[in-house]
Amino acid sequence: MTPVLHAMPLPTSVRVLLALGLSVALALPFAGEGGSVPDVGALAQSFLSELALGATLGLGILMAFSGFAVAGRLLDVQVGFGIGQVFDPVTRTQVPVLTSVFTLFGVLLFFLVDGHHALLRGIALSLERFPVGRPWPLAASAEPVIRQAAGLFTLGFALAAPVVMCVLLVEFALGVVARNLPQVNMFVLGIPVKIVVGLLALSFWASGMGQVTLRIYGEIYRTWTGLLTLPSPAGEPARGGR
Repeated sequence: MTPVLHAMPLPTSVRVLLALGLSVALALPFAGEGGSVPDVGALAQSFLSELALGATLGLGILMAFSGFAVAGRLLDVQVGFGIGQVFDPVTRTQVPVLTSVFTLFGVLLFFLVDGHHALLRGIALSLERFPVGRPWPLAASAEPVIRQAAGLFTLGFALAAPVVMCVLLVEFALGVVARNLPQVNMFVLGIPVKIVVGLLALSFWASGMGQVTLRIYGEIYRTWTGLLTLPSPAGEPARGGR
C-alpha cells in the first residue's frame, strides 16, 4: 500500500513473495507463543483488524510521498508541462513529466536516507505494540493521520516554492513585454521561456531541497509515532516496553 515496492519494476508475484518473506521473518520471534486456534469468525475479524492497521500505517507513508506529487503537479502547471503525459510506474497512470520525476526522486531518496530499514523497524515495533489478533484503537488513529494530511500541501508547496517564484517573476516580465509590444505573440514566446527558466531554477534548487525532503520524511516518523504510542484498548495489555 506504499509507493516503495511499486516504484521498482518487479513482477507482482515477486512483490508478493517479498512481502510474504518479510512477514515470515517478522513473525519468527513470536513463533514460540502458544494460543488456541480461533474460529472462522474470529479469524476473519482479526484479518480485517490487521488489514486496517496496515492500511493506516501505509497511509502515513503514502501521504508523505504525495507531497512530492503536489510539488510536481504545481511545477507542471506553472512551467507548462501539464499537457505532457508519461507513464508513471509508481501509480501506474499517465501523469505529467515533472510529477513523475518528483515521485521517483522521492522514492530514490527514501532508500538513500535508509528509510526502508526504518520502515521495517516500525513494522516490527507495531507487532510488539499491537499484537496480532488483538484490537487496536482505530478511532484514535484518525488524529495523527489528519494532522499529517493538514501539512501535506504546505510541505509540497515548500518543495517547489523557489521555482514557482522564479516562473512567476518571468510571467510578470512577459506581461510587461506584452503590454509594451502588443505585436509579439506571447503564447509562442512565453511557453519556451517559462520552460527554460523553470528547468534552470529547478536545477539550482535541487541542491537546496534536502531540508524540505527531510521534513517530508519526518512526517512519516511523527505519524507512526502518534499511531504506535496510542493507548491500548482496555483489558488488552500491550507487549513490549518501547
